[in-house]
Amino acid sequence: MIIAISGLHGTGKTTVSKKIAKKFNLTWYSTGKLFRELAKEKGLTLDEMSKLAEKNRDIDEELDQRIRDYAMKGNCVLDNQLSPYLLGDIIDYCILLKCSRDVRIERIAERDETTIDYAINETLVREESEHQRFIEYYGIDLLDAPRILGTFDLIIDTTYLDDQSVTNVIETALKEFKKNNPKKNSDQKHNEWQ
Repeated sequence: MIIAISGLHGTGKTTVSKKIAKKFNLTWYSTGKLFRELAKEKGLTLDEMSKLAEKNRDIDEELDQRIRDYAMKGNCVLDNQLSPYLLGDIIDYCILLKCSRDVRIERIAERDETTIDYAINETLVREESEHQRFIEYYGIDLLDAPRILGTFDLIIDTTYLDDQSVTNVIETALKEFKKNNPKKNSDQKHNEWQ
C-alpha cells in the first residue's frame, strides 16, 4: 500500500502520517524532513533554502527523485505536497489535510518554539516560494480546487480536530478502502499492510 498525505505546512500531515505509518506497519517518508535536512547541511534557514530552490531547480528535482525512489519500494506513507500529483499512477490512496491559516501558524509557532510573527513570516515566505516553483516547474497549482477534487480520495479539515481524531478518520477510510478495493491483491508492493 502506498499512501500520500498532503497539505500545507501546519495542517498536521507529518504528525498524522507518522501515526498512519505506524498503525499499518508502513515506512514513513517526508519531503519536508528532507528539505530541512538539506537546509541544515547547507547552513541555511528554511527561508534561505526556499530562496535558493527558486533559483536552483536541482533541489526540487533531487527531493522528487528521492520520494519517487521511496515510493517505488512500496508499503509506505509519503508526507509530501506533490506526490499525489507526480506519482498518482502508483499511489493507492491520496489524502489532503487542510486547516485555517491562523491555526496552522499557531501550530507551527508552538512546534518550532518560536513567535507567531516569525512563524507567519517563515511559513508564508516558504509557501509562496513553493507555490510559484510548483507552478513554474510542474504546472501544478496547489490551490486549484477542481484539480484538488480530482486528485484526492479524502480531504479533511483539521482546524478543529486533534491529530488522533484525524488519524482515526484516515484509519477508518483506509480499512474500508482495503476491504472494498478490487485491485488490492494485484500487486505485492501495494498490499503488504495490516
